[in-house]
Amino acid sequence: MKALTTILPPLALLAAILGVWEAACRVLAVPTYLLPTPSAIGAALLESLPLLLQSAWATLLMAFQALLAAFVVAAPLALLGALSPLFRRAFGPLAAAIQVTPVVAIAPLFVIWAGLEHPERAITALGGIVAFFPIFSGLTTGLRAADPDLMRLFDLYGARRDQRLLRLAIPSAVPFLIEGLKVAGGLSIIGVVVAEFVAGSGGAQGLAWRILEAGHQLKTAQMFAAVLVLGVLGAGLYGLLTLAETALLKTWRGR
Repeated sequence: MKALTTILPPLALLAAILGVWEAACRVLAVPTYLLPTPSAIGAALLESLPLLLQSAWATLLMAFQALLAAFVVAAPLALLGALSPLFRRAFGPLAAAIQVTPVVAIAPLFVIWAGLEHPERAITALGGIVAFFPIFSGLTTGLRAADPDLMRLFDLYGARRDQRLLRLAIPSAVPFLIEGLKVAGGLSIIGVVVAEFVAGSGGAQGLAWRILEAGHQLKTAQMFAAVLVLGVLGAGLYGLLTLAETALLKTWRGR
């Protein structure tokens, strides 16, 4: 019963929104190319579902690669910052500058550097840049968030720096790292999509290209269908990372 009371309100609201949308488009005779009805979007989704799923897989693969690349770069830098306050003060402003730099502004450069015949390389790199800061920031914060009482206990027993890092700092940073990965997962998809928009070559064949392709042909229903699949993809990735967080923290917490 509790589950029903949790699920029914958002489903009812969604059904009401779709119903009003459908009725308004039909009563006002809104052109399909301007705003398609939900039924037209559903028909377009069913018609192009195999192609959209193929493009969704391409987008998801590039997002995973971008997330992995961001982690491989961010984790050692965060560890180095935890060991060296001087490095942390020196690299912190650069990391913040990377975070606030618009992907659209630097995407053309990466497309040129990667080669016009390999747009997926530029797209993955740009997705990794977008996903870098949450991982770096989360891990840096976590490495400095150890329990002060435990830190004093380690001092009391004369623990070495490597022991403090491996047995106290890193275990304490795991929840922060997972939270950073959850944020970075969504941002990696955003970065990949924006980068593919800028590349505009169709070589990667991701969901962004499907949106561009449908837009050039004024197939607005197909555009909405691709955006819908993209939203489901982002929600699915976030849900997967949340499940991983729950599973990890069940075994990790308290150690």
